[in-house]
Amino acid sequence: MKLADCRALLTGASGGIGQALVEQLVAGGAHLLLVGRQPGALDSLALRFPEQIEVFQADLCERSGRTAVVAAAQRFGGLNTLINAAGVNRFSLLEQHDEEDIADLIGLNVTATLQLTHRLLPLLRQQERALVVNFGSTFGSIGYPGFAAYCASKFALRGFSEALRRELADSQIKVLYFAPRATRTAMNAANVVAMNDELKVSMDDPHSVATQLLAAIRREREEAYLGWPEKLFVRLNTLLPRVVDQALRKQLPVIQRFARDKHP
Repeated sequence: MKLADCRALLTGASGGIGQALVEQLVAGGAHLLLVGRQPGALDSLALRFPEQIEVFQADLCERSGRTAVVAAAQRFGGLNTLINAAGVNRFSLLEQHDEEDIADLIGLNVTATLQLTHRLLPLLRQQERALVVNFGSTFGSIGYPGFAAYCASKFALRGFSEALRRELADSQIKVLYFAPRATRTAMNAANVVAMNDELKVSMDDPHSVATQLLAAIRREREEAYLGWPEKLFVRLNTLLPRVVDQALRKQLPVIQRFARDKHP
């Protein structure tokens, strides 16, 4: 899809990757409807690009919020792209999680994403060509200690993307599952960054991630996994999961230490 033809609804635009993505989409000529619960950061983007950006405040976890988003999309003049980038991440051993935190994470990362996509598919079907982009993660293919709930949500989103792609195979709507590796954004707490530094886990710049997503959108790819050796470990985890088990077992004491110490 040409960026100049893109009329996109983007969730999660206030995050580090989201803001970088907005800047690059706008530079490519796209028109954007940004949806979020906290309008502050989104309003500043709209002020910078008033001719290409509209902002709408809504809680995607509420039925009334999703209904309002559909109405906003209709007023926007239709959509040919939906980018589901809203999500949360919590680094903690599962036994340390609060039950409500688990429910909130799954509610936004999975349930609200499916429900919003469901509501917007009729609008996407009205276009000659359309695209649904689901933000996944390397952790949607590799179960990683300390991120059990987050991994569960991204595994679910990967399965959803695969099933929806096959469900829409006879339509003009394409589905892209986009899986970054660790990225230096506020989503990753200080103890996660410190742990990754000790384990020598590379963390990408948000602008680099946004650039790679735009390349995948232009090429209308079905899947895009970022980073090396993460791509290799994704393949190994499918073919030889015990090899990955052994590698992560060696990292486990470090992961446990940082998960238990919230202020390393």
